[in-house]
Amino acid sequence: MSELTADVLLRASPLPALEARILLMHVLGWRRTQLITRGDEALDAAPVAAFRALEARRVAGEPIAQLVGAREFFGLDFDVTPDVLIPRPETELLVETALAALEGIAQPRVLDLGTGSGAIAVAIASARPDARVWAVDRSEAALAVAARNAAKLLDAHRPGGALSFVAGSWYDTLDAALRFEVIVSNPPYIANGDPHLDQGDLRFEPRGALTDEADGLTCLRAIVDGAPARLVAGGVLWMEHGYDQAAAVRALLDARGFAEVRSEQDLAGIERISGGRFGTRRPG
Repeated sequence: MSELTADVLLRASPLPALEARILLMHVLGWRRTQLITRGDEALDAAPVAAFRALEARRVAGEPIAQLVGAREFFGLDFDVTPDVLIPRPETELLVETALAALEGIAQPRVLDLGTGSGAIAVAIASARPDARVWAVDRSEAALAVAARNAAKLLDAHRPGGALSFVAGSWYDTLDAALRFEVIVSNPPYIANGDPHLDQGDLRFEPRGALTDEADGLTCLRAIVDGAPARLVAGGVLWMEHGYDQAAAVRALLDARGFAEVRSEQDLAGIERISGGRFGTRRPG
């Protein structure tokens, strides 16, 4: 038994208090209230050593989500590994906007391109149990994480059925007959050479999910160009993009014949997503 306590470990940690608490709760399997009520209990040597190992990795820059293997998104607790992007709060805007577009549509079909952890697809499927959802990613490792999240977080008997996970690049490997009411995507949109790629959590996330190794618009162009053939009449496409790319993405949508093209701001006031409708919605 170590003479160290949770209180002592937290006071001595070089990490911000919140991060230290998250790591210690993860190691101990405690809730926040237990850190308060049991903070003066002597701890076994094993959890102390485990905490210090995670603490050192965090000091070196590894993301908290990867250290604890989880991140909350849209009220759901997603598994996270180095094979997928860490779900971020600003991406919840994409889910909210997609759900708004699905209002009044029974058993809608939804396509999530570049699903990664499955956060967007699973969040939509959770909020709309009747939705039939397809999730595409070129990474088999990412698809395995997404499938695990779907199995953990969704009702196995949901009316829309199990999510369909498809390995491939954008639309290429989807059944040719499939059409969707809503297509969503959070694709790689950071331009090659952007200094953010070498900073913070991004250093530890899959580079191929972050950048197109070009101007940042390559994947967005491909998604916009392929969407009309994959949308029902009046179907919508919404994509997340960089803080300075909204005008360029709107231009892509305009050029491809989308209507009602607009961008939506996140809570920080940044134009975070852009989208539009293709064709005229069928009556009823």
